[in-house]
Amino acid sequence: MTRVYLVRHGRAAAGWNTDPDPGLDDLGRMQADGVARRLAPLGPLALVSSPLLRCRETAAPLAGEWGVDARVEPAVAEIPSPEGVAMADRVEWLRAAMAGTWSALGAPYTAFRDGVVAAVAGLGEDTVVCSHFIAINAVIGAAVGDDRLVIRSLDNCSVTVVDVAADGGLTLVEGGHEADTLIR
Repeated sequence: MTRVYLVRHGRAAAGWNTDPDPGLDDLGRMQADGVARRLAPLGPLALVSSPLLRCRETAAPLAGEWGVDARVEPAVAEIPSPEGVAMADRVEWLRAAMAGTWSALGAPYTAFRDGVVAAVAGLGEDTVVCSHFIAINAVIGAAVGDDRLVIRSLDNCSVTVVDVAADGGLTLVEGGHEADTLIR
């Protein structure tokens, strides 16, 4: 059995409608330091990060604590916005999508979900993965058999724990801390 700790990134310095790849703001850096202190006694474990800056910056304190490098994994990145949606309209699209299901979004998005789930299910050793709200919810959905995009309103730097069986099946061990999430 492989245990995976899915960490939602710390608070970003900019919104989804203004910057395609923001880093962390001051609070986000404090959150990343806090989750590193919480998880440090578990390792060193393998460390994986979305390629987006906010996740790499969230992983950095834990990487420093353990003396390891985070492996960048594009499959655990943020849900892509549709082609042709202007930067300013991305939040509106995301809010509407979050109220629905993967099936309703269609094949490109179920493929994204399946890619996230496959990346996590394919981990062969206990691992910390720094990822995103929707991507982590995709893993939760696979573990509990729920097609909704949002199952838990995960807080920044919350830790969701899943076990991966030898056959790739997922079991939700612990849902991450929830909070009202500002989609901006």
